[in-house]
Amino acid sequence: MKYNIPELKSEILYDHYQYNISIKRGQDFLLDHVESRVSLVVMYADLVGSTKMTMALPVERMAKIIKVFSHELSSVVKSYNGFVLKYVGDAVIAFFPSSFNQYLACATAFNCASSMINLIENSINPILEKDKKDNYPKLAVKIGIDQGENLVIQYEFDKSAPIDLIGYPMNVAAKITSLTGPNKVSVGNNVYKLLHPILQSEFQEMKIKEATNKWKYTDLENNLLLYKVYTTK
Repeated sequence: MKYNIPELKSEILYDHYQYNISIKRGQDFLLDHVESRVSLVVMYADLVGSTKMTMALPVERMAKIIKVFSHELSSVVKSYNGFVLKYVGDAVIAFFPSSFNQYLACATAFNCASSMINLIENSINPILEKDKKDNYPKLAVKIGIDQGENLVIQYEFDKSAPIDLIGYPMNVAAKITSLTGPNKVSVGNNVYKLLHPILQSEFQEMKIKEATNKWKYTDLENNLLLYKVYTTK
């Protein structure tokens, strides 16, 4: 299956390049749902190997990588009508409303994640490789996705105060991401079971050893069972 790959130019590495990583669009959406439970597909997109990069690269070069990564992945999210919730270090956290059509929201989130990987592999890395002077490393991303109800909270009563999400899907998506391999997409069972069989065929069940990875998340529909995770082949 082919996914959209935005066209990038080498200008993304220049100091004068204008980045737009505002979270205002996502905050505006959530403002109408403060103190409410909202059904969402949550996505974590994490830059692989960033800790090693910070040890090997000057801080200015590392900052440029994170800005390029955050800006371009955020643009992909927007192109799929998703919303960026926030940036945490080198991770982009996004969400897709799923109240009206959970099947469509899950498929859209997966297609968005696949486009992110294509963007890294076929657009960003070729540009980085052309820059022989600064010797940029190849980038990779790992993406975790889960679906369910989250509580929308605002830290102050002022409408300009930050808005965040709290819920099981947020926690599970973050943990799923930490277990995911480079340039792979992993989804929780809540997402997997809502995907079309054609999309399901791109996944295999992740073999999680509870003792090793301390995976203690249970299926909310059956607390006696561990929550299943699927990752792309």
